[in-house]
Order: sequence, then structure tokens, then C-alpha cells
Amino acid sequence: MCLAAASVSPARYCLSPSSAALPRRLLHRLFLGPDPARPPSPLRRCIPFHRMAQFWTQPSLDKNKALVDYLKQYGAVSSDKVAEVMETIDRALFVPEGTPYIDTPMPIGYNATISAPHMHATCLELLKDHLQPGIHALDVGSGSGYLTACFAMMAGPEGRAVGIEHIPELVASSIENVQKSAAAPLLKDGALSFHVAGSTSLLLFTSSIPLDGRLGFPDAAPYNAIHVGAAAPEIPKPLLEQLKPGGRMVIPVGSYMQELQVVDKKADGSISVRTDASVRYVPLTSRASQLQDP
Repeated sequence: MCLAAASVSPARYCLSPSSAALPRRLLHRLFLGPDPARPPSPLRRCIPFHRMAQFWTQPSLDKNKALVDYLKQYGAVSSDKVAEVMETIDRALFVPEGTPYIDTPMPIGYNATISAPHMHATCLELLKDHLQPGIHALDVGSGSGYLTACFAMMAGPEGRAVGIEHIPELVASSIENVQKSAAAPLLKDGALSFHVAGSTSLLLFTSSIPLDGRLGFPDAAPYNAIHVGAAAPEIPKPLLEQLKPGGRMVIPVGSYMQELQVVDKKADGSISVRTDASVRYVPLTSRASQLQDP
């Protein structure tokens, strides 16, 4: 499929969901302090949360709301709709260890991470108009299950939110995480489901085809909203085909240098692409490659 001419906006720099190191300028400010001549940005103002990390380790809806308030203050959350769902789904339930309420990625095992809260907020804001009650949404590389649970809450009991992940243990833990959250009834009723990519043996549903994240999940297509949580060298054609006319996909594209791209399928089936931010994600890869030592 030939992509239409992209309308590319100036890229913003977003802290990676999977980066092992902070940008050099952030480390400089961490040790030497902020530059009084420059106004604070969301990225630089994350530092106080790191200093307070020892106080932010236990699940608490109050602390989760404080995190959302922080994201609102610095512009990552700009709508009531996204604020409400992020306040409802407690991030701490999806972080196995560490400090869930600071704006940084956290490990969830198997060389995987849960994205930084500002990245979740960014993707939800980009997709919010396509996450209406009754819609279908796909989360490729669902990891801890957090963002898929947010999608399910926005789609409601008449909608369908699907998460696919190629590490079976992560699928099992994401189901356990959701069962402790406000999205548990949607999981029980089948409006929310998680599936193991690369296998025909799925935990909640039986599929007739092997799954690969790049191939999407045809059983519940077409999708009004698709989120991809790992970088592809180019936009996978099967995901474009499963995107509903009028729908939107958010996907990091590139190898070392990556862009968070917003892909809109118009009513006539044509595609437009724009860049929202410069990012750094882990690549879409195989289970065997992911489980190798980094």
C-alpha cells in the first residue's frame, strides 16, 4: 500500500519506554542543577519524583492521582477523559517492583518494561477520540497490561480491547494485574482479552492462526485504535489492513533513530502519517531474541 504524503509536525523528545540511560543533558541537571535561564520542562521536572522514590512504593489511588496531577501540570495529560482513565487504573498494580508513581519506565521481567507514565499519557491523548464506547482497540506488545486495561475502560462493556504479547509469562501476569484493577469485570466478560503471539494456544480465546505482533489479531479486526509498544523498521502492512477506515494507529518507527508516528486511515482507505515525537523503544522482535541477555 502506498502511503499518502505525510503531514509531519516538529518532533518532541520523549523519554524512552525502554531506554537504559537518560539523555546527557538530563544527567547534567540531575547532578549540577537546573539552568535558571531555561523554563522547566516535563522531562526536567521529573527529577523530584526520583528523589522521593522511597516514599512512593505502595499501591494507592491517592498517589496514583498525584501522578496524574503531575502529568496534567506539565502537559502530558490535557483532557479530562485521559485523566479519568489514568486515575481509575492504578499504575502500581502493573509494576511488580520499584517505584510505580515516578515518571520513568520500570522493569516488568523478561527484558521488558512498562513505559513511563508520560508515554502512556501521550498515546492515550493521541488515541482518545478513537477510544469511544463500543469500539475495538488493539495493543501490540501489551506487556504488563496497563495500557490495554485503559483501552478497555474507554471502550466499555460493549467494546473490545485486545492485548497481544509474545512472552506467555507476561500474558499470565498481565491477566493477574488486571484482575486486581477496575478493569477486572471487563476481563471476566470478554470485553478485554490477552493473547500469546506466536502460538495458537491462547489464554482466554482460541484462535485459528499463529500470532505475531506484526500480524496483529485479525479475529477482532477492524480496529478503531491500534497501539504498538515496540519499534518497527516500517509500518507493518497487516496492521494497516486491520485499521478501520476513520481509525488511528500510534506506532514507533525506525531502528536506532525512531519516531512516534500517528497513522490515520481516511474513510476512502487512504493513509496519512505524521510524526508526533522522537522516541526510543525496544524493537518488535521474537520471543527468543527478547529473552537473550541484553
